[in-house]
Amino acid sequence: MSTVTLAPTKPQPAGGKNAAVKSEIFQSIGRLSAWLEANDYRGYDTFDGLNARFVRPFTFENNFLRTVLQQGVRRFPLNLRPLLGVRKRHSTKGMGFLARGFMRLHAATGQKAWADKAEYCLQWLIENQSPGYRGACWGNHFDYQSRSFYLPKGVPTVVWTSLIGHAFLDGYDHFKNDRYLEIAVSACEHILQDLALYPDGEGACISYIPIGKSLVHNANTLGGSLLARTYSHTRKESYREVAQKAIQYTGQYQRPNASWWYGEKDNLHWVDNFHTAYVLDCFKFYSDSTDDGRFDQNMMRGYEYWKETFFLPDGTPRYYDHKALPLDIQCSAQAIDTLVFFHDRDPESMGLAVKVAQWTIEHMQDRSGYFYYRRYSPWLVNKTPTLHWGQATMMCALAGLYQLL
Repeated sequence: MSTVTLAPTKPQPAGGKNAAVKSEIFQSIGRLSAWLEANDYRGYDTFDGLNARFVRPFTFENNFLRTVLQQGVRRFPLNLRPLLGVRKRHSTKGMGFLARGFMRLHAATGQKAWADKAEYCLQWLIENQSPGYRGACWGNHFDYQSRSFYLPKGVPTVVWTSLIGHAFLDGYDHFKNDRYLEIAVSACEHILQDLALYPDGEGACISYIPIGKSLVHNANTLGGSLLARTYSHTRKESYREVAQKAIQYTGQYQRPNASWWYGEKDNLHWVDNFHTAYVLDCFKFYSDSTDDGRFDQNMMRGYEYWKETFFLPDGTPRYYDHKALPLDIQCSAQAIDTLVFFHDRDPESMGLAVKVAQWTIEHMQDRSGYFYYRRYSPWLVNKTPTLHWGQATMMCALAGLYQLL
């Protein structure tokens, strides 16, 4: 990807008590932007271990050995990728988050350089769709072995497609470019035509992937959220109907303490910070886009549970409901983004968002500008520069926080 050489470095004036915070956030954004341009918007990915060209042949394409390689690279406290032959790459999901962040910065500063960056990312995504499907969609640039399935690179997921679809809706809202709405509509057609919908009670679950059956709450609700938000622009009733069923499915599986498992299968029974935040965002997108408030109680109960469970007093974001470690950059990024998104429903959300951002900048941002992947202790830090999982999500989150301060 070619880079935009003009990188804004001076924060916009801010009055009152937010001035110092805005300056701190903008300086962090500037350091991150400089790192991204220096690295041509390439980085590693959390799950790119199967791209280890020197070691992959020794998995003999066995599911267990692929899992060992992928999870070993992911969990090892040091970055093994250069030794194993894993190269830095562009990321479709990363480009979607970067586009959203750059649009927020353009809205906040009025500086054209940010708009140019955003439009470049969106055009790159248009040119790098997964081929062979009935609508716009995107997948990984690496093979992926999950607990339930094997996914070859390029095969789309509803998570990638939905999050990128939201970037195009942001683009339509921001630039008033009809082409961006057309891409979001096409992504919705992919969800309806290429992904199975599994009825369950009064709801139905959208499959994570187009090959096989995989039912996961954050994936299901992300698909529903894109359908609902696109419905708000097109008034296409089929989008609203499937969105309502998807939100109903996850709503009916909310646990007594207001949390959700990652998925309902026995091997998917864990509760973590950022997947919970994804679900909360999606409930809000549905409510805001359809004016259907029937799930608002589920949403706000889940939101209060999430706020009370996943943050230490100094803003440190916990990973799991039962323990803080590892301190993961995705928990920080998604927490900031969700807290900013809920500012119209929770007057305390912005204060916590600032705490999380300041903790993350202090403890997770390298002097060169990028954010570390994970911190296991004050002395043990995995400093891998993951692209979508860290750099892109933090750019998006910090930009949203800066815009509202």
